[in-house]
Amino acid sequence: MNTALLIIDIQKDYFPGGKFPLVEPLAAAKKAYELLQCFREHDGHHVHIQHISLKPDAAFFIKGDEGSDIHDAVAHFESEPIVYKHYPNSFRETNLLEILKGWGIERVVITGMMTHMCVDATTRVAADLGFQVWVAEDACATRDLEYNGTTIPAEHVHKAFLAALKSYGQVMTSEQVIARLAAEQAEAQK
Repeated sequence: MNTALLIIDIQKDYFPGGKFPLVEPLAAAKKAYELLQCFREHDGHHVHIQHISLKPDAAFFIKGDEGSDIHDAVAHFESEPIVYKHYPNSFRETNLLEILKGWGIERVVITGMMTHMCVDATTRVAADLGFQVWVAEDACATRDLEYNGTTIPAEHVHKAFLAALKSYGQVMTSEQVIARLAAEQAEAQK
């Protein structure tokens, strides 16, 4: 099955020292990098997605600010496609669908930040558009959320959203993604 890797919003503002740090972003970025290297080594299709805020009072991902840059852990190579987005859904008002259709993609592997926002929105829309979806759970990160005076720890936010996303695709570790892709490739070469 023709598969593409989506690397969503792994940007400097989400890391320590950034304007909106998440919980354990480097661990997730390292897993996303492992997947990225797998796709690079096997000439697999992959797309970097970068959020740039359009809001004049934005607190992070400000156009031209270093914090909006893609983090070095998953550095974007000049020859690789990049999609700039302004909304949580990576397909909204972008050329992502056009790119994927041009490649004949049937399945997307989703990595990135934040699990409860852009990963969630993009996963649901990808499934609605007819793509088979795999979410690499350990290659995603989020943050603590607050609701009605209660703080929900990032780990619980992450797991709750992944549990819901199982209705839209398969949720697995990055190692499981790599193993399944390798098994498919071996089967295809028989």
